Amino acid sequence: MSETPNPITIHRQRTVSGSKIITPQGTSAVLDGMKHNPLAEVPDVSGKPDWLRVRVPNGARYQEVMDIVRGHKLHTVCSESKCPNIAECWGRGTATLMLMGSVCTRACKFCSVNTGNPRGWLDPQEPANVAEAVALMGLKYVVLTSVDRDDLPDFGAGHYAACIRAIHERMPETAVEALTPDFQGRHDLVAQVLDAGLATYAQNLETVRRLTHPVRDPRAGYERTLDVLKFAKRHAPQVISKTSLMLGLGETDDEIEQAMDDMRAADVDVVTLGQYMRPTRNHLPVQRFISPDEFARYREMALAKGFVEVVSGPLVRSSYRAEQVLEGNNVGLDPANPAVLQSLREAATTAMRC
Repeated sequence: MSETPNPITIHRQRTVSGSKIITPQGTSAVLDGMKHNPLAEVPDVSGKPDWLRVRVPNGARYQEVMDIVRGHKLHTVCSESKCPNIAECWGRGTATLMLMGSVCTRACKFCSVNTGNPRGWLDPQEPANVAEAVALMGLKYVVLTSVDRDDLPDFGAGHYAACIRAIHERMPETAVEALTPDFQGRHDLVAQVLDAGLATYAQNLETVRRLTHPVRDPRAGYERTLDVLKFAKRHAPQVISKTSLMLGLGETDDEIEQAMDDMRAADVDVVTLGQYMRPTRNHLPVQRFISPDEFARYREMALAKGFVEVVSGPLVRSSYRAEQVLEGNNVGLDPANPAVLQSLREAATTAMRC
């Protein structure tokens, strides 16, 4: 009988999606977030349409960003979540930095970030390394996100806030957007991050109410996310609030519209709408590919409901061209809208003063 391979051997010799790996900190995790399961036998609705094809990452600026990230022992949601826009964003010299390691304590069925229990590990040098990376990339607007850290007493809020403060100390003119975990709905922890100094606060709804489970981890919740967003706007009204929906998971137009109404009731300023794309066979299959024209229609629907800006398109992700939201033109995908542009600039100016 053959000997069962050691998890470290698996990690080093064959990184099969869904297999057990050992992290550099000595804890175990599931590669790409989902173990092999029956979803692997369920095909996507059809082949990927032409409008979802992207270029292969390359170029000097792309390599420079990669070197900065690796040299400072950082992680990015761009690479960990297999974002289709990595070539464009890194090619422009920007990246969304993912805090608190590369292992998430939750296992959402759309996400390819590794899952496991980091057992309290944090890199004490990360705030300084993040600030230095932002300085080396010369960013005037930076997006931070993080894994969920339910293993920590404060779920990582203190560390998140420390990274924001470190950026402000190193780069006082840089605006920070934070896409945060839900911190298990703790308002005091959300406030801790907000009070560190943000231009934009984001917490993603991800999908419509009916599909929240099974799409999201059981510890996440539709109402909880809306409550966190509503509190954030009440606590820091000068900060732009933002959330995101993935489309193509089986939602209906009526459900999308209801989610938009729920977001507006929570005083959300900006929403992003993008196509769900299956990261591995172990994740949820794509139920529908939404055309660019349909995304344009959803954008008009949302703008009519009073959102300050709606970023909508097949390849749009929560942090996609986030620094261009203030231009009010669907981050360059559409012609500029002067009214939207003025509203966003006024909100951003107020946020930077506070």
